[in-house]
Amino acid sequence: MVSKMGQTMPPSRPFAAPHTPRNWMLSYFPFIEVNDPAKRVQDEDPARDVEPQYRGLTHVPPSGHMAGIYARIDEERGVHEAPANAVVRGALEVKYNVSKPKQELLLPQGVNCLRIMDGGVVVGDARTIGGDRNGEWNYINVRRFASFLEESIDEGTQWVVFEPNDSSLWSKIRLNVGSFLTNVWHNGALFGQTAEKAFYVKCDAELNPPEVRDRGQVITEIGVAVVRPAEFVIFRISQSIGAQRGWTQSGEPE
Repeated sequence: MVSKMGQTMPPSRPFAAPHTPRNWMLSYFPFIEVNDPAKRVQDEDPARDVEPQYRGLTHVPPSGHMAGIYARIDEERGVHEAPANAVVRGALEVKYNVSKPKQELLLPQGVNCLRIMDGGVVVGDARTIGGDRNGEWNYINVRRFASFLEESIDEGTQWVVFEPNDSSLWSKIRLNVGSFLTNVWHNGALFGQTAEKAFYVKCDAELNPPEVRDRGQVITEIGVAVVRPAEFVIFRISQSIGAQRGWTQSGEPE
């Protein structure tokens, strides 16, 4: 494939850092063209006493600009929204034109293409490296949103370290976490027309048998519909009564 600049577009494949889960990584292609303040062009008339104009251009990786898009969408719409279909502010061009067929070939592999659209350079997708093989973690906003919920619930239940580990505590945890997730659901961040289809909270004697309580732990299981109604991403939070606390995700230690 040849770009508009007459350059052959190099092969595109995502790079994965070793020991990093692919559902936490994204690949963006191609480089973008931006103004380069280091490349100053003097006014053509040296007799004119004016400051040099910044007219130099350079190609840079889009990662810094994408970080800005993440922050902008988090602030304006919430962490559950995908950092996609957004204009890359400050980008003037792309180094290579990516055709629609090429984009459709790269996307299942987790390569998110930047293209020239009406309004400027636009990033169209938010797929994680590995693409469709990542299941519910196919999109980075789903992965980040689930992590946000896990961390928020963990931080919001620190008070349990001072409570007796019994059925009264379990009831308080269900009420506390359920209230938080109800607000999240009301804000449109969880799927489901009813709360029952949007999330569930389980903290009972089945999860906390005597051997768990003897270790000074209380375990809570949470399921959230972050992709579609009644299809839950499930994780567990383990709090240590009177000691340090922590959480783990089912099937994938964090």
